Amino acid sequence: MPHDISTDILIAGQWRRGAGEPVETVDPATGEVLATVHSASADEVDEAARAAALAVADPAWRDLLPHQRARLLYRVAELTEGAAGELAALQTADTGKTLTETKALALSAAGTFRYMAAALETAEETLTPSRGPYVTMSVYEPIGVVGAINPWNSPVASDAQKIAPALAGGNAVLLKPAAWTPLVSLALGRLIHQALGELGLPTALLSVLPGSGRVVGDAIVHHPLVTRIGFTGGTETGRSIAAVAASKLIPASLELGGKSPTIVRADADVEQALAGVMFGIFSSSGQSCIAGSRLFVAREMYDSFVGELVARVSKLRVGPGTDPDTQVGPLVHHRHRDSVAAYVDLARSEGARVLCGGRAPEGDAYQGGAYYLPTVLDGLPNTSRTCQEEIFGPVLVALPYDDEDDLVRQANDSVYGLACGIWTRDHRAAWRLARRIEAGTVWINTYKQFSASTPFSGVKDSGLGTEKGRDAIRAYQRQKSLYWGTSDAPLPWAN
Repeated sequence: MPHDISTDILIAGQWRRGAGEPVETVDPATGEVLATVHSASADEVDEAARAAALAVADPAWRDLLPHQRARLLYRVAELTEGAAGELAALQTADTGKTLTETKALALSAAGTFRYMAAALETAEETLTPSRGPYVTMSVYEPIGVVGAINPWNSPVASDAQKIAPALAGGNAVLLKPAAWTPLVSLALGRLIHQALGELGLPTALLSVLPGSGRVVGDAIVHHPLVTRIGFTGGTETGRSIAAVAASKLIPASLELGGKSPTIVRADADVEQALAGVMFGIFSSSGQSCIAGSRLFVAREMYDSFVGELVARVSKLRVGPGTDPDTQVGPLVHHRHRDSVAAYVDLARSEGARVLCGGRAPEGDAYQGGAYYLPTVLDGLPNTSRTCQEEIFGPVLVALPYDDEDDLVRQANDSVYGLACGIWTRDHRAAWRLARRIEAGTVWINTYKQFSASTPFSGVKDSGLGTEKGRDAIRAYQRQKSLYWGTSDAPLPWAN
């Protein structure tokens, strides 16, 4: 367990104990309480929002040129990279993820800040084609105070994906981490707070406000000074946030749920596909919006492929994230583990065959932890609730398909459209399928690979708007058109 866990929260540039309800953060590998964090209150959200609005208007921040704002992002990247070990340990303790994964997420967060700094350095104002005696151009200005609300599954990477472009755009940020996993977000907040102080910038540009969605989340979303919202989480919560944003006439980006198909064609490299399918669903213990949770296999190879898959899944090493041999860690919380178990019970009631897993592991090593065995199901139609609803755990449903049209029909028969994986040697078929599948991201002969430079988005109930890429900064800015007259002739009716 990491040492020296601070439970103060960052409110309007000051570290102090929150006035809201206390929330215990629990190590999901042991059930032990790591720390008690006092949430922010609605009044403290208001204080943070007002201070953030003043910080955005402070000439020390407002008047910085883009390359000067980039200095802040570069410094945060350096500090984050230097603290990657500490951030990894905190996230493993808080979420149960393996140290290998949490170290990669911390370095990914550093890379996001570094990429956004580089994108900001090279961002250009745009001269637009003239259609008269004037010069026209587009300029981009801050939106103001951004509300960033993130889930518990990958906090440090998700935080960076919202904070970095928002600060790059000249804004201030109110960050609400998930109540279950606030520790690594608070640690990242300390690094950003340090960088702001070193550069003489207003520290109220960032507040980190843990707490429940119904108190802190609602206070952020409804606050009149919050002029943009970035949300990652469940679809129903996203709908309610979208409704508030619509009533306020402010932009919102919503990265929501998924039930992503993974496709294995008959011509796939079987070894590559087996490893990719397992990584796609069982890494992060399946707690990932882009998890490949529906497996479609060509009927002529279905039995052999699924049989070998089950044999390998049964051998995956389940254990605490601190054990370097662990492949599948505990779920984030006992309540979430029970939700996943309830879905497997639902699958059984719908007629599923449990090919492996389907229960919590037994033995002293698992006592007190929120563990659940990697599970493979089959025997269900794609129309079943098990195949349609997001389980968000280490549960894979296997389904056969007959031909490409049958495959596309089943794969697209979902309210979600976040991601897809395709395993094939046929590049023409891969291209054709990638274009026919309704998803924001398609991986071909790989899975769960990300780049800060590549936009990420979803379709249908998987979300609205885009994160990452060069345009992420523009998404946190307002565009303004300028016209500069070049003619000495008076306008009509001037005299």
